[in-house]
Amino acid sequence: MSAISTRGKMWFTVYRGSFTTTVFLDFLRRLVGQFDWKIHLVVDRHPVHRSKAVGEWPAEHENRTTLHLLPAYAPETNPDELVNADLKRALLPTCRARNAEEPADEVRRFFHRRQNQPRIVRGYFRAPHVRYILDAQKP
Repeated sequence: MSAISTRGKMWFTVYRGSFTTTVFLDFLRRLVGQFDWKIHLVVDRHPVHRSKAVGEWPAEHENRTTLHLLPAYAPETNPDELVNADLKRALLPTCRARNAEEPADEVRRFFHRRQNQPRIVRGYFRAPHVRYILDAQKP
């Protein structure tokens, strides 16, 4: 799971098993803890993002975060989907897992590389079908 900013920053976590409310809320807690200001997260309409617990979380942390839901069935508006496509292009041809840990290690390496490539991360927002305004000012 990853979060990206228009300034080329990337945060991520690699988890095993299913994407659950607990996994997402743990990621939110870690992410929000890295900022001294309120952050706005744009998320798709995955069932986890629409769960009761996730819906209650921003209300309990209203001075720290706001969640914005993308339109239903519109993955082309989500620049993080381009991160996923990039990950698959980078790993699928080369990753030949010999054990259960190797794929997770490869994913971590990919994300660590991208964290050091802000130009590429900013590029996810510049795709013609992603409608975001790049803002160079700090909030």
